[in-house]
Amino acid sequence: MSTTPPIRPGADDAGDTAFAVLAAISACHLLNDMMQSLLPAMYPLLKTNYGLDFGQIGLFSFACQVTASVLQPLIGLYVDRRPQPYSLAVGMTSTLAGLVLLAYAPDFTALLVAAALVGVGSSVFHPESSRVARMAAGHRHGLAQAVVQVGGNAGAALGPLLAAFIVLRHGQASVAWFSLAALLGIVFLVRIGHWYQAHGLRRMEAGTAHAAARPTLPRCRIALALAVLVALLFSKFFYTTSITSYYTFYLISEFQVSVQSAQLHLFAFLVAVATGTIAGGWIGDRIGRKAVIWVSIVGVLPFTLVLPYANLFWTGVLSVPIGFIMASAFPAIIVYAQDLLPARVGTVAGLFFGLAFGLAGIGAAVLGELADATSIGFVYRLCAFLPVIGLLAGLLPDVKKGAGS
Repeated sequence: MSTTPPIRPGADDAGDTAFAVLAAISACHLLNDMMQSLLPAMYPLLKTNYGLDFGQIGLFSFACQVTASVLQPLIGLYVDRRPQPYSLAVGMTSTLAGLVLLAYAPDFTALLVAAALVGVGSSVFHPESSRVARMAAGHRHGLAQAVVQVGGNAGAALGPLLAAFIVLRHGQASVAWFSLAALLGIVFLVRIGHWYQAHGLRRMEAGTAHAAARPTLPRCRIALALAVLVALLFSKFFYTTSITSYYTFYLISEFQVSVQSAQLHLFAFLVAVATGTIAGGWIGDRIGRKAVIWVSIVGVLPFTLVLPYANLFWTGVLSVPIGFIMASAFPAIIVYAQDLLPARVGTVAGLFFGLAFGLAGIGAAVLGELADATSIGFVYRLCAFLPVIGLLAGLLPDVKKGAGS
């Protein structure tokens, strides 16, 4: 029998927000994304240790990304039909196995298996963590999704930093030290599984029944809304990828700053992203998801249009509202889509998180090729117009009049 005390969510009423559960799942999201972001930070080390060419590096990245993105909608669909309270702990166990194998991989094939195991862990975590956030949200669905997502933002920023100070200094075997983080995550997730089984399923059923009692939108309008949301994700993640992948190169190329200075500018952008994620969820609970989606995509357009022509000081200043405003969209998009399909919470989360992973990866590759063919400055001048796609948000129905909010 476990001696670990269960997480205390507060009241069991579906209208109350279980902040302890949200904090725990956010901390686990930090650990999950931190461990996943270790992989690309290790590419130079792996290339040297195994004599890999760039094609093999691409296959290694593909093994992680395809399992982390393609599997997510399938896993979300499965857990919607057959809830699995302890699936999060099982997913983290897959990540743990991947890290240990990565630390001691004897050959390239083992590296591919390790990357796939880490990807599988991530593919389980994201749709299920979104379901748990929905269970624990009460009436604060946007805030709940934002709290969980900001943990992932923090983890993605920490991973490369830890890789630089630990893995690159102490060698590939030091990756095994991060298995301790995975073990800690498993402990948290088992406790969340206890809460999921005892309280979460009942809260989810109550919320789904409440949503089902409202008038529903016609299927064609739901399909149109989902198509618009996918287009908005394309706009958001292609532009965000242009910053996270190439902002430091842009600053070095355009303003001849040091690598350290460029990294500080990127850090400021990432802090703004984390803050905007929380703000977007909180504001969406108060003024509605559609309004946040509209403002967060279109509202960033004046800043993106000016940035390619600004000097160094104003480039740094402009990147902050760009990160803040654009990041506010994602929790609103997730919750809006779940409101459209309240009986498919996991499927929706898996689909949209999977698209986020996939679009970010495709964006990085496409923009990199474009930068090689033209210039990094041209990439930013072109990407400046991506938020224009946000005008499509005007086609989104008001779910308060249909499916609920």
